[in-house]
Amino acid sequence: MKKEKNFRFIARLDIKDQHVIKSINFEGLRKVGFARDYALKYYNENIDEIFYIDAVSSLFSKKFVRNFLQMACEKIRVPVTVGGGIKTVDQAKKILKSGADKIAINTAAVENPNLLKKLSDMIGSQSVVSYIEAKKNERNETWEVYVNNGKENTGIDILRWVDIIQEKGAGELLVTSVDREGTEKGFENDLYSKLSKKVDIPLIANGGCGKIKDILEISKNKCVDGVAISSVLHFDKLKIDEIKKFFKKKNFNIRH
Repeated sequence: MKKEKNFRFIARLDIKDQHVIKSINFEGLRKVGFARDYALKYYNENIDEIFYIDAVSSLFSKKFVRNFLQMACEKIRVPVTVGGGIKTVDQAKKILKSGADKIAINTAAVENPNLLKKLSDMIGSQSVVSYIEAKKNERNETWEVYVNNGKENTGIDILRWVDIIQEKGAGELLVTSVDREGTEKGFENDLYSKLSKKVDIPLIANGGCGKIKDILEISKNKCVDGVAISSVLHFDKLKIDEIKKFFKKKNFNIRH
């Protein structure tokens, strides 16, 4: 049983060419604005963490690392996680040296699970987030792992995959529901309920947040340590201080 921790609110920024983009079910990408502006806005509004994911896996050009990530992390004093296209320990180290606190890995880990072990050994498990995109298989009521920005089905049952990634040393798990991503219809509570029976590391829920009550509902799962939110923040449907005030009144342990 995991000890009680602060419930975390994380802003997720999907990035393409330094712009924040948004989609529904990972389809129909559209630009929202400049990533650095949104990151700074959420930091000033008291977000707990920021999660950058590169939608086209181009983050690791020298230009990006030098001009964008270093600048963003200089001005932001909350934990920053970066994912999208990380394939080697050297790439991960470069991202951390540029100011990120954690790296997130999905596709490359599925292709080579031992990469998680190498990363954990070299940079510490606390800096390694296993980022999973999951989609429901309606035929057998299971969830399967997807890669390449929610487009390719690996056929791997997520419960089996969670056992592997924990064994390999990942320190945190962020799970996105492909079916709920961008829909604002609420979190995939059944998915996280199944995961709660397997997960011993911090678990972040992502995909589907539309209202504060959606966050309240998923928070009832004691194995969920926080939520990653995007569209409702990007389009000003919810404010971070509004969310935090609500949960303070509910006597939640949250970061102030």
